[in-house]
Amino acid sequence: MSAAFAPWQQRAYDQAIDALQAGRLGHALLLCGPAGLGKRAIADRLARHVLSGGAPDGNNRDTQLIDAGTHPDLQQVSFIPTRDGTKLRTEIIIEQIRELSQKLNLTPQYGRAQVAVIDPADAVNNAAWNALLKTLEEPQPGRYLWLLSANPMRLPATIRSRCQKLEVRLPTHAEAMAWLAGHGFPPGACAEALDAAQGHPGLALSWMSEGGMALRREVAGDLGKLERGQLAVVETAQRWANDEHAALRLRFAADLVLAQAADPALTDPARLNKLATWFDAANRTRDLLRTTVRADLAMVDLLLAWRDGSRGPVLGARG
Repeated sequence: MSAAFAPWQQRAYDQAIDALQAGRLGHALLLCGPAGLGKRAIADRLARHVLSGGAPDGNNRDTQLIDAGTHPDLQQVSFIPTRDGTKLRTEIIIEQIRELSQKLNLTPQYGRAQVAVIDPADAVNNAAWNALLKTLEEPQPGRYLWLLSANPMRLPATIRSRCQKLEVRLPTHAEAMAWLAGHGFPPGACAEALDAAQGHPGLALSWMSEGGMALRREVAGDLGKLERGQLAVVETAQRWANDEHAALRLRFAADLVLAQAADPALTDPARLNKLATWFDAANRTRDLLRTTVRADLAMVDLLLAWRDGSRGPVLGARG
């Protein structure tokens, strides 16, 4: 049985089902919206509906095969291992798209339809997009191609223009708060996390459930102590860099500095300029973590800039 949808997922799913039943659901669907709102779950349930003819979950061969990951008319395209098998690729490549196009040219084995899901579509490389264009331009009846993207503007305009768009939007604050409270968290913690996540309930829930909010408070405290000269830069940089939370620490640091810059009480132009400059530097450093640059050295440069360039209200006191 599928898990219950969040309200924003249900709205998007109902919109797709209404279009399907009215004969308005196109061959190619661009399912987009911020990461972490459950787009993949929507696509999976929509595939169950299409391939099972709308039968209730678990009541027929199609849903059982989908649950087992063996339905011959459901194709999932995502990252595959590199040639040496040691890690996953960071792009969806042309060979994958060619194989997908060949499968979509075949007759559905169970007669109803074929569904292909590409997730994340942002990762399809240019050569692969070119290979997919023919499939998009010459759709066959009963073939559905769904592209999932958190950044649809990264897709080529020639692809976007050939897709029907279904957007999953952030809910209202009240709806997000009610949903978070339904997971057993107190209102104060929900409000703090939702504010930190800029209204994104999925991020807020993961940060409350997995220690993210405690990490955010730790980052705020570290920045404040660095500014006051109470922490050593090198040791702090090594601690920030040497676990799996380095990128999240930098995200929190940038967000906290941005919040300070947006404070109406802060009117010093020099201070605002320094905060803006450091915000940009923090985001660039986060990008560097995906390269071969040593993370601890990049962190040292960043935190030195914070310690030596920051003057004014201590950020840790606001955290």
